[in-house]
Amino acid sequence: MRLSLADGSALVVDRLSGTHGDPRLLARLAADEPGENAEILCALYLADENRGRCRPMTGADLAAMPTPEAPDLCREPELRDANGTVYRIQEIALDGRFPELRWTRSIPPHQAERFETVRLREVVARFEDYEPARSITASALAAHRSDHTLSTSRLTAELTRLTESPIVLNRRLREAVQSRLARCDLTMSEIAIRCGRCKHDRRGNTSGETSWLARRIGQTPEAGRDQPTPWVHSDTLALIARDGLAISPNQVEL
Repeated sequence: MRLSLADGSALVVDRLSGTHGDPRLLARLAADEPGENAEILCALYLADENRGRCRPMTGADLAAMPTPEAPDLCREPELRDANGTVYRIQEIALDGRFPELRWTRSIPPHQAERFETVRLREVVARFEDYEPARSITASALAAHRSDHTLSTSRLTAELTRLTESPIVLNRRLREAVQSRLARCDLTMSEIAIRCGRCKHDRRGNTSGETSWLARRIGQTPEAGRDQPTPWVHSDTLALIARDGLAISPNQVEL
């Protein structure tokens, strides 16, 4: 049911069909939200077989003021890159859909109130580090594990994919290669040859395929791209570490 409040906001409440007892708070709608949002929320709630039960409604719910704009209920730390762009987890509801937790990015920089949604993988790539974005995500999901008024399925899937993907960050591998080059005990060509990536000129001279190595470690862009990739397949990382640098892959994994 939709319960209107004096300030124009409304509560969407789940209660027993026979006695109308045991009221449970499904959602809170701001005063400027269309009335059909309550029907949409109810339909999504009833269609979710794993929804469980919402928390009991209290007198405080009837007196509490609604949150005015796109709320940041997660209260997790925000991240800010060198350009001033803010990345943070927010509760959002796009196009009247069921509210969900998503990573967002401010647009333009320094204006956090204007944002676009991004994937966790994009946040990790921007900072070329898994932390603290991964820990912030896990903390947010844990905080909202029992909140049935909010969808966390997309963010959960993004965290799972990030954790299980064989595509990993290449920053530490790039740093290891650059360190060896700085010590002048290896060249890019020698590392590539050790990895089996060779090329031959018209005279039959052999050299290493340095362009392949530079792309894999995120030093130069892939063909058709304007920015180097921060990612590399774990098998390729292991190949360059073991054969090219003669070190354990663990030493260049983030």
